[in-house]
Amino acid sequence: MTSRYLVQRLRLHQLRALDALETQRSLVRAAASLAVSQPALTRTLHDTEQVLQARLFDRHARGVRPTAAGLAAVGAARRVLQELRILDDALDRLNDPGAGTLSLGALPVAAAGVLPGVLARLRQERPGLRIRLREGRTEELLPLLAAGELDLVVGRLYVPEAPDGMKREPLWNEPISLLARAGHPLLDGAGPLAGWELALPTLTQRIARDIDALLAQLGLDAAGALRTSSYGLIRELLHATDVVALMPRLMMVGDLLRGTLRVVPLPIPAPDRPAGLILPGSGALSPTGQAFAICLRAYVAEIAGRDFGRAITSGYGPAGSNDGTQAGILIS
Repeated sequence: MTSRYLVQRLRLHQLRALDALETQRSLVRAAASLAVSQPALTRTLHDTEQVLQARLFDRHARGVRPTAAGLAAVGAARRVLQELRILDDALDRLNDPGAGTLSLGALPVAAAGVLPGVLARLRQERPGLRIRLREGRTEELLPLLAAGELDLVVGRLYVPEAPDGMKREPLWNEPISLLARAGHPLLDGAGPLAGWELALPTLTQRIARDIDALLAQLGLDAAGALRTSSYGLIRELLHATDVVALMPRLMMVGDLLRGTLRVVPLPIPAPDRPAGLILPGSGALSPTGQAFAICLRAYVAEIAGRDFGRAITSGYGPAGSNDGTQAGILIS
């Protein structure tokens, strides 16, 4: 077999293509993520296979699947790309100690809820910091975290179906709660819950299942409820009408802090929905990741001290965290 001369022949765009193909498992989605055409990505894959002298991906009805050689190539590509990101961050910090890059993954509730407040604090403390945000579901973000493309993921901590080697750091609880505008008659105990129009988010199947389980416990018929994936629509309805929403409380944390929305007490406690940080297997955080974690803990502590949440120390917050904060949100 002739020598491959990989150091001379492999190109950076080919490594990025391998990473995208394994992450997306689809030529169409991978091409979109790289902002190239599908034919261009197909040519890049063909050229890469020629250089490596191996078939890297098999096509099937639902996309592409890496071969054994493909998995080896993707692993090497991701290590090279991660080293380049580390170098980029180090050079930024040499030029400006407050600079650097944070690659952050956010699950839907965190993206709409705690994240805006945390990022506002972080940008104020480190104005030179660059933030790359990727919003998605757990199954979409964890491969990126494993590949080193994300520093950490923030949001709901679901129990993995199989061990994945990730570290999970619970910091707060985001229960399903009943929300209404300030001044809503329900806040004065006016009538049963069943008498009000419901809005229910359908951001993910897991959130929908949690909401349906609580509806069943409350004995509420949601056949006529408005179900929508639009966070903005639910927020507008809550402020402009007497619609009430059953949803993760922290999705509307900004409005709860401002007092324009309120939590309506429920006759039963909602099950815990622990949330926090998902870290790489080593548990180590970059300096920018550490700065984000400190801001997150401080923001959670502020939320927990307000009248729509109370601080808890049992089961939430890491022992020996940087600022000693152990806080969460508990349904009242």
